[in-house]
Amino acid sequence: MLRDSEYEVVGEARNGIGALELAERLRPDIICMDVVMPEMNGLEALQAIKSRHPETVVVMLTGSPSVEHVRSSIQNGASGFIVKPFNAGKVLDTVGRAWRSAKPTDGGQAAV
Repeated sequence: MLRDSEYEVVGEARNGIGALELAERLRPDIICMDVVMPEMNGLEALQAIKSRHPETVVVMLTGSPSVEHVRSSIQNGASGFIVKPFNAGKVLDTVGRAWRSAKPTDGGQAAV
């Protein structure tokens, strides 16, 4: 979905450890990450990424929208939350709002 938009996709991870490694190496502006992932879940990866790179915008994705997942995501610095199933419009809208709220003065493109 993001590949066909104004965003440049710079990496894709299979698990939370991979997401953390890519965040360190690629330093993307925005990260879209599932809450449930193997090896390190998305909430743990979110916490690690935001502690090292607080400026990074993170949007969490989930198929099971528990109140605890949403609360934990927000408390750990997520800028948005998308519940599956989703469509391109919903993803682009949420990512765009998260980016604009975190970077209100920067009109440039974002690397995802």
